[in-house]
Amino acid sequence: MFILDLKSRVPIYEQLKNRTLELIMAGVLEQDSQLPSVRSLARDLGVNPNTIQKAYQDMEKEGIIYSVAGRGSFVNDINSVKEKEVNLAFDNLEAVLRQLKDAKADKAQILSCVEKIFKEDKV
Repeated sequence: MFILDLKSRVPIYEQLKNRTLELIMAGVLEQDSQLPSVRSLARDLGVNPNTIQKAYQDMEKEGIIYSVAGRGSFVNDINSVKEKEVNLAFDNLEAVLRQLKDAKADKAQILSCVEKIFKEDKV
């Protein structure tokens, strides 16, 4: 379930966060699903437990997961997680659109790109 690329330039804790989000967004990890313990996941992945702990702490701060003392970490409200992901994506989109506008990109080209992306879903 959690596969990491140890040769990637993306830090391991970021890969773990990204993979967890992918699994949540795909419906593989459902709301209130328990995540593996820090120690067991570190052992399974062959990484330092502190790395797993950092990923879990970051995800908890971001509201992706929650912890229950003595029980472990669990997936938070999925709708809340998805909403945060959508808001983040819109923030990123806005930044890219501003960059395109500043570079004097053609509005018709930008809109054409958006249309193309939405048509891909219908194929």
